Amino acid sequence: MDIDVLGALAVRENGVSVTPTAPKPRQVLALLALHADQVVPVATLIEELWGDRPPRSARTTLQTYVLQLREMISLALVKDPEGAEPRTAKDVLVTSPGGYLLHTNGGTSDVREFERLAGVGYRAMDAGDFPGAARQLRDALSLWTGSALADVQAGAMLEMEVRRLEETRLCALDQRIEADLRLGRHRELLGELTVLVSRYRTHENLHGQFMLALHRSGRRSEALEVYQRLRNALVRELGLEPSGGLRRLQRSILMAGPEPALDPAAHGKGNDRLSRVG
Repeated sequence: MDIDVLGALAVRENGVSVTPTAPKPRQVLALLALHADQVVPVATLIEELWGDRPPRSARTTLQTYVLQLREMISLALVKDPEGAEPRTAKDVLVTSPGGYLLHTNGGTSDVREFERLAGVGYRAMDAGDFPGAARQLRDALSLWTGSALADVQAGAMLEMEVRRLEETRLCALDQRIEADLRLGRHRELLGELTVLVSRYRTHENLHGQFMLALHRSGRRSEALEVYQRLRNALVRELGLEPSGGLRRLQRSILMAGPEPALDPAAHGKGNDRLSRVG
């Protein structure tokens, strides 16, 4: 089974789509696909579908949705390669004690591939291999074709998963831009960063990277304007002042001194204020 969630939901068995069009079964499949090869508890699926006010028939209705998914899987299994061990839909969408499991049988998952490539990129950054980091992180980000599960009606559980995925995407993007800055690609980054700071109005790292790219491109006054716009947004929307690292960067640009790197301790991974988006 091949699974794509980094954009529109697409689940295929033997190359045949098993993605339903009806909203509720689609939600069930999306949650199972996000946790492929792991048991998703019935209670989690019910909360996704109906929140904290499930109908009395919730379990029976959930079983109906599972049956609908298995019917689609059964049609796809007709195309199993000759000589392959016969499988049934219950072997693919498995009933386990307390929940259900979607068995990929060694198929692909864009989330797993993204996490693998991003992990290689982070390790390359830590080792000072900036060309390798930029390449691996760019490959990881290329797997995204839009917002995660863009065409799925999401309940509370899927919304939480989508937010988590978007944070991992933003972290990888932040580190890829940092690698490109280390490689002197500041002019090439200007267009991309212009769009990003407009989208993420209170993301400090992206604004700091944009300030550095502008300053290193000889556009000092524009770099200072970026700082001021960020400060206004932080104060207005969050009641916060920019971090110490960003204030130091602004002072350095004001003095036209050497451009310091952003504080690694505050960079992307785990810094709550830098990862907050607007």
